[in-house]
Amino acid sequence: MVKKYIVDLSEDEVSQLQMLIKKGKHKARTITRAHILLMASEGQTDQAIADTVRVHISTVERTREKFVMGGLDFALKDEPHPPKKSKLEGKSEAFLIATACSNPPSGRVRWTMQLLADHLVEIGIVDSISDETVRQTPKKNDIKPWLKEQWCIPEVNAEYVLRIEDLLDLYNEPYDPKRPVVCFDECSYQLVEEVRLPLPPEPEQPERYDFEYKRNGTVNLFAYFQPLAGWRHIEVTQRRTKHDFAKQMKDLVDIYHRDADLIRLVVDNLNIHTPAALYEVFAPQEARRIVQKLEFHYTPKHASWLNQVEIELSVLSRQCLERRIPDIQTLSSEVTTWEKQRNLQRTSVYWRFQTTDARRKMERLYPTV
Repeated sequence: MVKKYIVDLSEDEVSQLQMLIKKGKHKARTITRAHILLMASEGQTDQAIADTVRVHISTVERTREKFVMGGLDFALKDEPHPPKKSKLEGKSEAFLIATACSNPPSGRVRWTMQLLADHLVEIGIVDSISDETVRQTPKKNDIKPWLKEQWCIPEVNAEYVLRIEDLLDLYNEPYDPKRPVVCFDECSYQLVEEVRLPLPPEPEQPERYDFEYKRNGTVNLFAYFQPLAGWRHIEVTQRRTKHDFAKQMKDLVDIYHRDADLIRLVVDNLNIHTPAALYEVFAPQEARRIVQKLEFHYTPKHASWLNQVEIELSVLSRQCLERRIPDIQTLSSEVTTWEKQRNLQRTSVYWRFQTTDARRKMERLYPTV
């Protein structure tokens, strides 16, 4: 039987098809059609071609026809499929998004795609719908209602703005050894002891340590940081109470800055960070003597990032504490070594955020006059 559609390829078309097959960067069906056209141009029968490329004979016949009727590109490419009518349009799509962003059903932590699909069918929005169709709607609208972030949500008012500008102006003052600015904070640390000795690293093998460990209690780290002087001090204590805070303030005044006339102290709003704590620990005369050399500057509530010692504690954690330390003696030794190296280098924080920046970038936080 004489074939109605004869494949006659030019040299350029043969080269183009061979290059297409060689690169292998196209769809599998496109490469299959290229093989069909090449073998058809060599005179092979449709059945032989179908057996070789493992397709139905009708596919070979259709590829021949498309080449003769429309050329090489037409034969290789798929015809565009007619668009399917979406099951979710307009109001139904808006309803799905609103439901996905609402509280989940009782007994569930969050809406799942299948729950949403079942809910749409249950209330009669659609007769049937797959969870994949439901998934595409939030994705198309760039909505991820299943994600939640833990965040400090501040109570923004005039007091909040006042404390921001107070600290920013304080940080912008030049260095004065008689009136130093000292940032103070604390953090807890879990002492952890190895149950089995870790295996040291080897070529192509990282250090290995056992997942099992022994808890040896929690200790506290008080941190002082004087940014303009590049000085810091870390004190390891068993507890974090008003008595411990009062002792740290006494050491700050009598040991670390005994020559200062006034120490501007930056602290957060922890309940022990008050001048009254000194009166609970020391006699009135002693408490008054210490308080008179301290000027307290508080960060806004939920804005402790304004305390520069937070940056220093973050560096301490990454450089020194992110490992298993078994006891308070080892911890104190390691922290002291880290502290001496940092103080020797006079490492500091380059604080660039100023009051003018706050008024521009945080304008929405300022009360409307």
